[in-house]
Amino acid sequence: MASGFFALLDDIAALMDDVAVMSKVAGKKTAGILGDDLAVNAEKASGFMSERELPVLWSITKGSLLNKIIILPIAFLLSAFLPVAITVILILGGLYLAYEGAEKLYEYFVPHEKHNDIQNLDDLSEEELMTREKEKVKSAILTDFILSVEIVIIALGTVSTEPIATQIGVVTVIALVATVGVYGIVALIVRMDEFGTKLINLNEEEDSFSDKVGLFLVNALPWVIKSLGVIGTIALFLVAGGIFVHNLDFFHHLEEILHLPAIIFEFLTGLLIGFIVLLIFNGAKKIIKPKAAQ
Repeated sequence: MASGFFALLDDIAALMDDVAVMSKVAGKKTAGILGDDLAVNAEKASGFMSERELPVLWSITKGSLLNKIIILPIAFLLSAFLPVAITVILILGGLYLAYEGAEKLYEYFVPHEKHNDIQNLDDLSEEELMTREKEKVKSAILTDFILSVEIVIIALGTVSTEPIATQIGVVTVIALVATVGVYGIVALIVRMDEFGTKLINLNEEEDSFSDKVGLFLVNALPWVIKSLGVIGTIALFLVAGGIFVHNLDFFHHLEEILHLPAIIFEFLTGLLIGFIVLLIFNGAKKIIKPKAAQ
């Protein structure tokens, strides 16, 4: 009995060692998309009233954890019994990400009704603030779901030849890191100004080191948020383009013919398909609206 127990412990230790080693490999493979995930989600988690930033971020984090709980078992089952479904899901997710990026660019460059909305949060009623908050949280969780699928699939691909126990361990570790790590950093970013204010009020001395660091953090936050908005949009096109290039032979062959750097080709692919989807979606809305009005 004792020997069996210690043998079990030895097997568990060996499994954990394999998971640790393979997690490092999978981590390297998913590092790029984790960076994209950070940029996209930091942009989506910003723009709220100061006292609502952490509650909103916690809501998004819980949604992200739920996403992983849904995605992981489905990914394992599909990978084992219907691998073609993984590709279909990835491409559908890529279409959504490309569309979202194109919509952001369209809203920025083309004047339309949304540009006339009140942007000052202080001018919004409590009901309007809550409605706006819920919409942004839903959007963030949906985007997180698609990025999570991509992260899980890439991680799963790096351990596809390993035993199922190792696959489950490695992909679960990567999924948890993608949630805790990404949203932990996002929380630090969106609370930069509050931390800076605390540093400024740390002592009564004028122009102290803590004052300089605090002022830097307070002044840097708007620029960081704006930069993340730009980076997040670029990331949407890059992730979407990468999905199309790696899963559709046409784009893979086109990349070889054009001899463009991979990052540029993937960005242009995501951008082009994003605007095609946007045109189709907007055209469909124009057709459906008159019919619905009748």
